Amino acid sequence: MSNNFNFMKRILFSITLLSSFCFSQKTDSLNLQPTLNADSATVLKTKVKTSTIEDVVITGTIKPFSRSKSPVAVEVYSQKFFQKNPTPSIFEAIAMVNGVKPQLNCSVCNTGDIHINGLEGPYTMILIDGMPIVSSLSTVYGLSGIPNSLVDRIEVVKGPASSIYGSEAMGGVINIITKNALTAPKLSVDLMTSTWSENNLDISTKFNIGKSAASLLSLNYFSFKEKIDQNNDNFTDAALQSRISIFNKWNFRRKENRQASIALRYLYEDRFGGEMQWNKSYRGSSDVYGESIYTNRAEVFGLYQWPLKEYIVTQFSYNYHDQNSFYGSNPYDALQKVTFVQTYWSKKVGNHDLTGGITFKRTFYDDNTPGTLSSDGITNAPMKSPIWGAFVQDQWEINEKNTLLLGYRFDYDKIHHEVHSPRLAWKYSPNPYHTLRFNFGTGFRVVNLFTEDHAALTGSREVLIKSDLKPERSVNGNLNYIWKIPVGTRMLQFDASAFYTYFSNKIVGDFDTDPDKIIYDNLHGYGISRGASLNVDFSFSFPLSVGLGVTYLDVYQKFDGDDKKSQQLHAPKWSGTYNLSYKFPNDFSIDFTGQFYGPMRLPVLPNDYRPEYSPFYSLANIQVSKSFKSGFEVYCGIKNLFNFTPKDPLMRPFDPFDKYVDDPVNNPNHYTFDTAYGYAPMQSIRGFLGVKYTLK
Repeated sequence: MSNNFNFMKRILFSITLLSSFCFSQKTDSLNLQPTLNADSATVLKTKVKTSTIEDVVITGTIKPFSRSKSPVAVEVYSQKFFQKNPTPSIFEAIAMVNGVKPQLNCSVCNTGDIHINGLEGPYTMILIDGMPIVSSLSTVYGLSGIPNSLVDRIEVVKGPASSIYGSEAMGGVINIITKNALTAPKLSVDLMTSTWSENNLDISTKFNIGKSAASLLSLNYFSFKEKIDQNNDNFTDAALQSRISIFNKWNFRRKENRQASIALRYLYEDRFGGEMQWNKSYRGSSDVYGESIYTNRAEVFGLYQWPLKEYIVTQFSYNYHDQNSFYGSNPYDALQKVTFVQTYWSKKVGNHDLTGGITFKRTFYDDNTPGTLSSDGITNAPMKSPIWGAFVQDQWEINEKNTLLLGYRFDYDKIHHEVHSPRLAWKYSPNPYHTLRFNFGTGFRVVNLFTEDHAALTGSREVLIKSDLKPERSVNGNLNYIWKIPVGTRMLQFDASAFYTYFSNKIVGDFDTDPDKIIYDNLHGYGISRGASLNVDFSFSFPLSVGLGVTYLDVYQKFDGDDKKSQQLHAPKWSGTYNLSYKFPNDFSIDFTGQFYGPMRLPVLPNDYRPEYSPFYSLANIQVSKSFKSGFEVYCGIKNLFNFTPKDPLMRPFDPFDKYVDDPVNNPNHYTFDTAYGYAPMQSIRGFLGVKYTLK
């Protein structure tokens, strides 16, 4: 560890020296990229000429559409935006988006999910090229297996999107758009390492097949094998991982620019977190505690536009996810197979942009928990749930200032029968400087408890399901306002949102009633998620761009007959993001990025010595990079610059199997081993160094 710390100090000294050199140079260049968060617009006035690239987005309305004209607020983030803080996977990178929080749910194996506007991970729909690839079982470990090297851009919709993407998109949608093989670089290599011995390698190459097809082949390998225990609790501070992802995408050139593509991806991951003396001979034993997870995953997805005058597109996807794992001595083996097919038609009729389609989704799920047993409690009964759906949508451009979107979706499955999901969106833009958007929709979600709530598997608490869990239902509303202020030849942008979600039948885990149990039941009352967010972006006349985001949340449940509000766990009242980028002459750049989080309620036990609320903290990063005309780029920096780590993330780490939990002398409060308290990564300050090469 001393060698790693000395290496980190050398990196810090190099950054300081490099920054001093760069600031001493003259800044003649004003060639700035437009703000990445800016809504598309072209503004022409007598003395002000400001233009930004006209983004084309698909997430808000399912088909390619001008972002500035879309009645749905879509945030677009390019790969360059995430490269300001290089990470090995989407899960870590998405923290740079205001209002989107990657939440660690276990301090041992570091599993997590993605929260949007305070709503838990299962309410967030993750799409890859518009396909619902990531769901249920893969929301736990599949997110960390999506490398940044695949990403062309990420589109984020905060709020209801059920009428297009299915009723489970209750909190929002994150659509990961992968690179197009027709336009991708011929060769791209990115190698990064850190002082914690985290090693990440991305290699991709593109080749043409005649004049009608191109293929992109990408390989990602991530390795972290060094056991580190800086807080001396005899548990690894970060989960060890060995992961490989292979991605192959084909794009085809067709007449009249019709679309056609197919992609395949394979992921294997070996992940471990636990006691420092653990090795694979202890896997599944009760002698040394370890959480060991093997993940095998395969995906295929694509789309095909029919060779007709009408605009008809068929999209399809299939994923296979196999998990073999032990949480201490508790085995969890699960298999999930999901098939999805969707065909939709779109046509412009006057001022109306009409879209209609049909969908089919079939999920096969089996595991070794009571969740897949028949009513007799003995016979294995894997879940097989085909769902048929149909949707219609009308985007009506009433006039230059007003656009109205009306949508409706109907789903049917044999258990819950009919599900209705209406949708309404409205955009009012009196001029290019002001845009107001309103979205309304409903949600419906069937909970797969053991796949979505890691707390049901880890630690030593007994899981108790009080009754047959009914599907969750929600009503969502979102108001978004964008204000652009010309400042010379630049544009200062304010992007503000207010959101409100009402839940009935919300399924919650009760950690408080009994310290030895997690009790799951439908909420006898209602749940509320409400708040507001603000993003401010500005690029100065000199090469400095600044972005700041702030989000306020009030997420709680109220029980029948009780006037008190129960605040949701791991939902900070205040959070935000910040990024500053300065581009020097000679292609030097420096990026300072980070997130901050206010106090959040944590799962504590009765008479717990740990505080119920986390402190205010910030995770900051700094990077210096240098690009060369030959195609090389060198970058280095520091992560967790303020060196923040949570205190006491584990309860009784010296007794993970609760062998001495009933000791009245040494444990009078009957504390049990608990892994759910952690709220932030345990990785302390560390340096990183990387090199890229791109052949266009």
